[in-house]
Amino acid sequence: MQSDVSVEDVLRADVYRLLAVLLRAAPDEENLAMLATMRGDETVLGRAVGSLAMLAKKTTSAEIDIEYHALFIGTDAGELEPYGSAYLKGPTYKQSLSQLRDDMNRVGIGMRGDVDEPEDHIAALCEMMAGMILGDFIQPVSLEEQKEFFFTHIAGWAKDFFNDLQRARHSVFYTGVGAIGAAFMDIEASAFEMI
Repeated sequence: MQSDVSVEDVLRADVYRLLAVLLRAAPDEENLAMLATMRGDETVLGRAVGSLAMLAKKTTSAEIDIEYHALFIGTDAGELEPYGSAYLKGPTYKQSLSQLRDDMNRVGIGMRGDVDEPEDHIAALCEMMAGMILGDFIQPVSLEEQKEFFFTHIAGWAKDFFNDLQRARHSVFYTGVGAIGAAFMDIEASAFEMI
C-alpha cells in the first residue's frame, strides 16, 4: 500500500474488500464474529453496516453457507449470477469483458491463481478497485483511472445486482451485504461524478 493514500481512500478500499470477501465465499465463524462488532451511523451506508452486524450476530456460519450456495451456486445454478455477463447481454458483454481484460493488463492486474471465476465476478471487481485505490499493482492508479474503471466495468450493473441480492428469495444475511453494496455504489458514483 502506498503511504500517501488518504484515510478516506483506505476506508473506500476497506468497503470494497469487505464486499469482495463476502461475495467470494460465505464467511466463517471468525469473520462472522468480526462482522458482528461493526458499528454503523445514521447515513444510508452506516445503517446498512449496522444491519449487517445485527444479522451477523443472529446467524451461524453454517446457515450462511447454505444461503450462499442457494444464492450463488445452487444444484444447477444459483438464484443470482454475480457476473457482469448476467446483467450485460449480447455484444455489449463481449466487448465489456474484452475491455476489462485490456484495462486489467494496462494497470498491472492479473487474476489470482486460486480463483477460477471469470474476471467480471463482482468479488473480483471489488478486489481490483481496492487494489487500485491502495496502489497494490505494478503502478499507482490515479483517481481519474479509478473513475474510468468504475464507470466502465462496475457502475452499469453492480447496483442492480446488489438490489437483486436484497430481494432474492434465499437472501437473509446477504440482504445486509446487498444493502451495503447498493449504498456504496451510490456513494462511489456520486463522488466520481464530482471529479
